[in-house]
Amino acid sequence: MIFKTLEEAGKFYKNYSKLARFSTKIRNTTRKGDEVKNQLIVCSREGRWKSKICPTLKTNPSAGLNYPARIYIHIMKDLGLWTIFKVVLNHSHPCCPHHVEMLKQHRELSMFVHRTIEINEEAIIRPRKTFQSFVAAASGHRKLSFIEKDVRNYIIQKVQNVFEQDDAKEFGKYLLRMKEMNQNFFSSSTSKVITP
Repeated sequence: MIFKTLEEAGKFYKNYSKLARFSTKIRNTTRKGDEVKNQLIVCSREGRWKSKICPTLKTNPSAGLNYPARIYIHIMKDLGLWTIFKVVLNHSHPCCPHHVEMLKQHRELSMFVHRTIEINEEAIIRPRKTFQSFVAAASGHRKLSFIEKDVRNYIIQKVQNVFEQDDAKEFGKYLLRMKEMNQNFFSSSTSKVITP
């Protein structure tokens, strides 16, 4: 198979992994200077470590073994296109067909969900209540493509960051107003107080 970009090839394997009921991660990327030459994408549970937890106490006993599912992608120098060099389709751990959407890589928030979260955050509605409203609208948790943690992460990463930027702008305007009202007023983030 041929792809125009590395991202396009990665997206193709991500879509395949969703159908095959597992998630992926980039294991290795080879570069020459700033240019990427090839990439190895593997099952997200692939690894050669063993857990120190007793197998009888382990909540997820299939994690941490060597899972061979992988894809090698490299660039054809003469054409500037990406090709799949090698594919290993064997998948040695059990996959749950009902929970594939809940794997971290496959969870996503739509634009509607983003906007609803933003509106609810402005109205000071708790994240749990916001998530429960999505659950009620979808008639159950299993019909959503995200979990409550994704809602909380979006609030922390996007919404609160916007509010902080707005607060900083408002504070800057306040300092300018104070300077206009009192010519002796001085503010500087780098100023130091010198005591005699």
